[in-house]
Amino acid sequence: MIKYLGSKRTLVPVLAEIAGLSGATTALDMFTGTTRVAGAFKDQGIVTGANDVATYAKVLADCYIATDARTVDFRELREIIKDLAATPPAPGYFTETFCVESRFFQPKNGARIDAIRDRIEHEFANHPLRPVLLTSLMEAADRVDSTTGQQMAYLKSWAPRAYHDLELRTPELLDGTGWTWNADANRLARDLAKPDAPQFDLVYLDPPYNQHRYFTNYHIWETLIRWDKPESYGVAQKRIDARDPETHSAYNRRREMPLALADLVNTVPCETLVLSYNNESWVAFEELFDLVAARFPSATALAFDSKRYVGAQIGVYNPEGRRVSQPTHLRNLEYVFVGGAPETVTKIRKAFAEHHRDTAALAATVNPAPARTFG
Repeated sequence: MIKYLGSKRTLVPVLAEIAGLSGATTALDMFTGTTRVAGAFKDQGIVTGANDVATYAKVLADCYIATDARTVDFRELREIIKDLAATPPAPGYFTETFCVESRFFQPKNGARIDAIRDRIEHEFANHPLRPVLLTSLMEAADRVDSTTGQQMAYLKSWAPRAYHDLELRTPELLDGTGWTWNADANRLARDLAKPDAPQFDLVYLDPPYNQHRYFTNYHIWETLIRWDKPESYGVAQKRIDARDPETHSAYNRRREMPLALADLVNTVPCETLVLSYNNESWVAFEELFDLVAARFPSATALAFDSKRYVGAQIGVYNPEGRRVSQPTHLRNLEYVFVGGAPETVTKIRKAFAEHHRDTAALAATVNPAPARTFG
């Protein structure tokens, strides 16, 4: 998996257990990102769907969710990856943009990324293994980058891993089939209400928490997958279309986000809804709980202590590499709201009794200490 803000790595066991307790046979991860949560659902034998507006996330979902490992010829896959890995370096757009004009990667690795990506584009454009090959390349690049985990900036001094040689590996595919989309979540929710659409017992929502957009946080992956070689700008060489209104989401706007989330919760068809959010979000805990409780016969809320993302741990630095602000706090509360049938919600509440929080308890304290600590 690539490094990713909001990947829910530490909450995955909780979310997987909730899905199991709900009895769901189908589940949808509406903001899938790296597919970490969707993959946990699929690994339990749940037929899974994954959606995200990011092009790179769609490729990850096509690799890990839509691809059925039982249908893959792994001998062929390994031979292709071995052949791609032997491709001679050929510096191009990627090297110039992300290794010369900026310092996200060492030029030696940038030249290999350029060469391998060009081959995938020309030789595997319509091949069923294309998303698997692109995922292999993306994950290989992630292992030799020089960032703190997002691409709005690179480190002043090279990260030790950046000196390593790019290494393609075979992605660990899962048995089972699934659906993937590259769609606006609210639009997809309406499409899923149509009679001929796939039906999901459980839907998981993990919307963006603030103004920071994944389109810009991970602009290099967007460019690597699209391979459209866009005009770029700024120290981080962001895509020029990052300025376009079409690449901005209501979930990244303080005024629009609560309405968009309310519309999504009230529209998406499912028997059980799971919503995760944290205490740095724009919407208060009580509002989120009331939103879920108004839609379903029963609702509960769980709280988990977690470490903040690495960028928040080290503070904020200017382009010259000087720290310009200190982190205000190092830990967050991750909330998990569950709405559904009374018997389902009761079962989940009992299983996580030590994490159950009512609105009064969470409103009265900033950082209650749950029994289990993640991160």
